[in-house]
Formats: sequence, C-alpha cells, structure tokens
Amino acid sequence: MIRDITIGQYYPADSILHRLDPRVKLIGTFAFIVSLFLFHSLYGYILVALFLASIIKLSKVPFGFIVKGLKAVVVLLLFTSFFNLFLTPGTKIIFEWGFIHISDRGLNSAIFFSIRLILLILGSSLMTFTTTPNQLTDGLEKVMKPLNHIKVPVHEIAMMMSIALRFIPILLEETDKIMKAQMARGADFESGGILKRAKSLIPLLVPLFVSAFRRANDLAMAMEARCYRGGDGRTKMKPLRYNPKDYMAYFVLLFYLAAIITIQIIENMGIINKLF
Repeated sequence: MIRDITIGQYYPADSILHRLDPRVKLIGTFAFIVSLFLFHSLYGYILVALFLASIIKLSKVPFGFIVKGLKAVVVLLLFTSFFNLFLTPGTKIIFEWGFIHISDRGLNSAIFFSIRLILLILGSSLMTFTTTPNQLTDGLEKVMKPLNHIKVPVHEIAMMMSIALRFIPILLEETDKIMKAQMARGADFESGGILKRAKSLIPLLVPLFVSAFRRANDLAMAMEARCYRGGDGRTKMKPLRYNPKDYMAYFVLLFYLAAIITIQIIENMGIINKLF
C-alpha cells in the first residue's frame, strides 16, 4: 500500500500541461475543486468526467499511475459512502432491516458523493504530477503575493508547503525501508484483521518520527549554512511569465466553468427533464 501512494509525487513528461505556468495550474485546480460543488445533476458529472479525462490525456501521465493513488483513500471513500447511505433520510425506503434504513436519497447521495470525491482527488493530484516542487513554490508565491500588503509571510508559507509536498514521497520511501527491515526481523504487517494490522504499524512510528525530525534538522542546517533569510530581496533564476498557451488555458477554464453553471441553471429550470 505504501508504494501505491502517489500524492505529492512529480511525474516527468513532455506535455502541454507540464509546460504551463504553475499559476495556471494552481488557479485551475482551485477552480476545478469549486466546480465540483456547483452542480447536482448527472449531466454535470458527465461533463466533469469528460473534462478531467481530456486533461489526463493531455498530461501524458499514465492513467494507471493516477488511479493507483486512490488505494490510499479507500477507507475514506467507504467511510463517506457508509454515512451517506445509512444516515441520509428520504421519502422512499429501498431497504429496511431492523433499525437500518436505506432510502432513495441515501443511495443517490452515497453514489454521487463518492464519485465527487474520486474526481476531486484525481483532479487535484494532476497538479503535483505535472509541477515540480520549485515551480509550485514560485507559483504559490506569485498567486499569494497580494497578501504581502497585509503583512502575510507569503514566501515562507509557499516554502513550507513546497517542503511538505517534497517530504511526502521521501517519508513514504523511508516507511517502506523501515517496514522491510522489520519484516526481515520477523515482524508481520499483512496477517490478521484491520485492528491487528493497525497495531502492528505502531512500531513504525518511532523510527519514522526520528528519521523525519533528523531530515528536518539537516534541511534547516543546510538552509542556514547557505544564508537563507526568507524572501526579502531574493531574485529568481527563471522568473514566471505568461505565454499564449497560458492565456488559452485560462480561456478553456472559463468555458468549462460557464458550461457547468449553464447546466445547473438549466437543471434548476427543469428544461433537461422536459427534453429527456
């Protein structure tokens, strides 16, 4: 399972998405997440799925590599589906056994909330797959630059987020090494139920935390040795500049958002139901 976690990793490829300005990808990811909550109809989900499939195709990141990251959130998906299925009231009861009731609204909510969560994870993961940590830091700093006027430490926040994303694959690799070392000494992480597996992972936490703090301390010492003092007066070797393809990406994003809003307006007016 550790090897299946792909969140925060960068997948090198020569694609249009990789060459876009990181600010475009940050704003586009935020707009995509917001768009998932602008509709409640099947046609909205179809449009989002088609748009996301097109973006994945353009990114040249293998679909299997992207989907592999969903294995790490299977428990969250099941947890969300369970509560929506059994705790959402409805007028029509589909299944009833004792105190357990499944309504039509509960089933509908469980299915569509799960799909929405899957689309959210797949869409947001594309940003890290196609953007290096350095580009992500520069993009975050540029996007949040107006906050400097109210004394928000924009550069430091962007640097912390970039370091956190970079540490994710490093810590996952370290966890894999510790698990293999303990398995060679007789530890068992795969047999038994969920609770037994969870308890068997507790011995991993101490060496993992020690390794994480050691790496953080080494990084802090390296930054001090290079006289790092924050973002004041710092220059960029490769300053960010918008290109025509970035403006085209913004246009496509606006067209997508307009289509989502239009579908929801038509749904609210009942025009789709009359046509179909």
